[in-house]
Amino acid sequence: MDHRIVLFRAMNTGGIRAPVTEQRAMAEAMGLANPRTLMASGNLVVGSDRDPADLEAAIEAETEVRFGRLIETLVRTPAQWAAMMAANPFADAATSDPTRLLVMVMKGEIRPGAVEAMRALATGDEAVEAVGGNLFFWHPDGIGASKMAGKAQPRLIGTGTGRNWNTVLKLAALVDL
Repeated sequence: MDHRIVLFRAMNTGGIRAPVTEQRAMAEAMGLANPRTLMASGNLVVGSDRDPADLEAAIEAETEVRFGRLIETLVRTPAQWAAMMAANPFADAATSDPTRLLVMVMKGEIRPGAVEAMRALATGDEAVEAVGGNLFFWHPDGIGASKMAGKAQPRLIGTGTGRNWNTVLKLAALVDL
């Protein structure tokens, strides 16, 4: 059995409260093996061979039942996760300051003009690149100080969920990458 990395968008923010114990219980009830959470911010790893898109839809339907609200979900295989990591255009930043490198894992297409709009908001040495259907943001002065980060909303870039590079690495370790 393979692994699946499950990312929830806006988990435990914006009024959506789903404790990690409930996330794991939901996964078990769905027949997913060995559910493990990473932090309380919507990171779940499960054992499954299900197609990622099918599993996304099933988990979203279950979140609506269990938590009273559909929680947008993204599912990736270990191979997809490894490919995303290998495509990182900011490899030096990933090593030197991984907390300031953010990957916006996209659920669908990046909106047309999103990269250009983000670049127009960048200050100093901030940068953004679209690679492999995901957005990679470099915030050398920190994400909290970034105007670009604050504007990276679905209406402008499309639907996705951000993880800093440390979290990307921890999730990789959970799936034996």
